[in-house]
Amino acid sequence: MNSNQKIKVAILFGGKSAEHEVSLQSAKSVINAIDKDKYELQLIGIDKSGKWYLNDQSHYLLNDNNPKLIKLNNSNVEVTLIPTESSSMLLSVSSGKTIGSVDVVFPVLHGSNGEDGTIQGLLKLLNLPFVGCSVMGSAMGMDKDVAKRLWRDAGIAVAKWKCVTQRDVAGLDFESVKKELGLPMFVKPANAGSSVGVSKVTTAEEFKTALDEAFLFDRKILIEESIKGREIEVAVLGNEDVIASVPGEVIPQDSFYSYKAKYIDEKGALLSAPAQLSESEIKDVQQQAIKAFKVLCCEGLSRVDFFLKENGDFVLNEINTLPGFTSISMYPKLWQLSGIGYAELIDRLITLALERHAQETKLKTNYE
Repeated sequence: MNSNQKIKVAILFGGKSAEHEVSLQSAKSVINAIDKDKYELQLIGIDKSGKWYLNDQSHYLLNDNNPKLIKLNNSNVEVTLIPTESSSMLLSVSSGKTIGSVDVVFPVLHGSNGEDGTIQGLLKLLNLPFVGCSVMGSAMGMDKDVAKRLWRDAGIAVAKWKCVTQRDVAGLDFESVKKELGLPMFVKPANAGSSVGVSKVTTAEEFKTALDEAFLFDRKILIEESIKGREIEVAVLGNEDVIASVPGEVIPQDSFYSYKAKYIDEKGALLSAPAQLSESEIKDVQQQAIKAFKVLCCEGLSRVDFFLKENGDFVLNEINTLPGFTSISMYPKLWQLSGIGYAELIDRLITLALERHAQETKLKTNYE
């Protein structure tokens, strides 16, 4: 690639996911901030049925200033990607003609079909560099049950939990679960993010409703003990050489940090950053965040969320391998406070994607 030639970045956003609207908000922020002098953008909006459309930057969203009503403005150019020797080409589905090329992909996607390893697997088959974790890290980070088991075995403290499938529900007794995990407890889909399908439970009636709600979004759900403590988040960046940001603190103004508080109601939670922690606490939580990231074989970026108990112990809550990039999201805010501005952060993430891909292309794929 000519050093003066712009790098062609495909921004993937929307998606067949319960977090479709969150992705639209994140994509808007990334598209607005990315260095247009260095990068040429291809905006690919994925609708809720899974179709891919090439969008114009001037009108790719509807109601973009209203999180409750934001929508993908589907174009009439349905596209797909096909691999070539050096990059991938955008192909018009209707005409079969190539209409552009792609050097690297930034999947600004959240939830299922976005940060669970599926799109990552597709991009690897297309031989395309892409921002964020690869297949394994994405899949394990998305499945809260698998992630918690790996962290526990690595010596990282996690909340007690019970994993449940539809087959287990008939034998599930609220009183027994209450005795095991205490009250309140949380019920959540195993494979979802942004607090989608999460319920706080204190009664048997709420328990049944919460199970039904969580099973709308996944075939496997978690029932977790409630950890009383401050909610501390750390942004992580890197491939082999991983760094952690200053920690931030989420102070929910409701009973917990819900989907609405994260993405719709700007007053739903207070984001305090940097978090008021001692130097030893900052060092501790940064080290644990990097360890949690590496245990799951993550790369590129993640946001790692903890509870800080009154006794000073950190308990790992979850990891987000494609965290929100909206105007009120913690991930870019923490890096801004750590000395890496929004545009520079995007640039670093793309560079990490290109570096990893360059290393992978040197690997042998046969014995000859």
